[in-house]
Amino acid sequence: MTLGTSIENRDVQNYIGGSWNSPSGSDGQEIVNPATGDAISHVTFSSQSDIDDAVQQGQQAFEEWRETPVEERIQPLFRLKQLLDEHQDEMARLLVKEHGKTFKEAKGELRRGIENVEVACGIPSMMQAGHLPNAAPDIDETAVRKPLGVFTAITPFNFPGMIPLWFLPYAVATGNAFILKPSERDPLTAQYLFDLVEEAGFPDGILQLVNGGPDTVNTLLEHEGIAGVSFVGSTPVAKHVYETAAANGKRVQAQGGAKNHIVVAESADLDFAAEQTVSSAFANSGQRCLANPVAVVVDEIYDKFADRVTDIASDLTVTNGLDDDAEMGPLITSEHQSRVEQYIQEGIDDGATLLVDGRTLETPEAGNFLRPTIFGDVDPSMSIAQEEIFGPVLALVRAEDFADALSIVNGSRFGNAASLFTDRGSDARQFRHTVEAGNLGVNTGTAAPMAFFHFGGWKDSFFGDLHAQGEDMIHFYTDKAVYIERWPDA
Repeated sequence: MTLGTSIENRDVQNYIGGSWNSPSGSDGQEIVNPATGDAISHVTFSSQSDIDDAVQQGQQAFEEWRETPVEERIQPLFRLKQLLDEHQDEMARLLVKEHGKTFKEAKGELRRGIENVEVACGIPSMMQAGHLPNAAPDIDETAVRKPLGVFTAITPFNFPGMIPLWFLPYAVATGNAFILKPSERDPLTAQYLFDLVEEAGFPDGILQLVNGGPDTVNTLLEHEGIAGVSFVGSTPVAKHVYETAAANGKRVQAQGGAKNHIVVAESADLDFAAEQTVSSAFANSGQRCLANPVAVVVDEIYDKFADRVTDIASDLTVTNGLDDDAEMGPLITSEHQSRVEQYIQEGIDDGATLLVDGRTLETPEAGNFLRPTIFGDVDPSMSIAQEEIFGPVLALVRAEDFADALSIVNGSRFGNAASLFTDRGSDARQFRHTVEAGNLGVNTGTAAPMAFFHFGGWKDSFFGDLHAQGEDMIHFYTDKAVYIERWPDA
């Protein structure tokens, strides 16, 4: 299979046992460019036999791969990292065409994914588990980590290049086989990724790609040959994945939805806070779990902050993500655009003040475009402040004081992330110790951890024990054994 634009205008394929082949299921759907409405490919969903074949191939490959010296296991990852660097621009352009985000956002996403490949290349050090001589009289004890088998990851549409790389490199570096099931909405980026995987030289069956919809997901969750499941998506589906996979005896990490908050204290630099708030709320058209779509602002600076935010957001250039001046692209589907617009109407019906109405402002004629929308004087109990909209809608909430602002943040059933803008260390310390969220940022609009730290998530934003990225992945993809040794004649 060749790289690049040849991926467009051809049917999506599976990559099983080192070979490309067409899924054999009966269902499927068109892949549509959200900026133009044009169909650019078609994906057929995998059948039960496709999944069985992938799992069997993975199990067979795992038996030899687990015994491969760790230094040899990371060599294909070094090559994959180099290939991703070399093809980043071309891959980003394809990502824009099937997803809609801007080219700059696509390149940033891929850079974040590549960071995980870089970290996974350090597995020889990260996988070490500890040794204690003379743990007991004449006895030495050693803890060792061992791979478990075939793992799978079910990844979402919003970051089709980055999120698969939260899991893939760690799974294979620790000695496991891995099956990726990307979103059926934008699977072409995964096709490109596996073109690079093939060129990097991984053994057949160690890294595999299967395409499909909900039935494919359930088959993976219930398959007896799968050792563990990683998932990123909405909270209802995350709960289903967590419960189903766990009931079938699997390890599982399920990242759910979010409703993140920015807190703006009275000491904040308002210009900086407003710029960062707009960037956080409207990047990727609001379609990301680290977006901060609620800004809780202390009363005495609320009006000034609202003016700054509305001015900045109103000036954003909303157009095809491949345009040089693009600052925000379209939503993933017309159905999702309609869903977001329904939330906007709910906000109006609930009595929030519509400061900027993205539905009425000029957008390109074709595509699923919706400009930034901002509500003011939002009550924390309103649906636009409580529910994950996953679109370019920002709610401004007025807080009596800093303590009230933190209370409003903790009133959410989600706990993925939160950010604070302040010039006071005391505020930052109180925020750090009080807010119930797994990713916290101070004077940063998006609390996105680097690849060598785990990606947090609390409350209804995460189901499981071990998170994506960082050291948590080593624990997730291995189990510990203790080796106890005594030589009486030593």
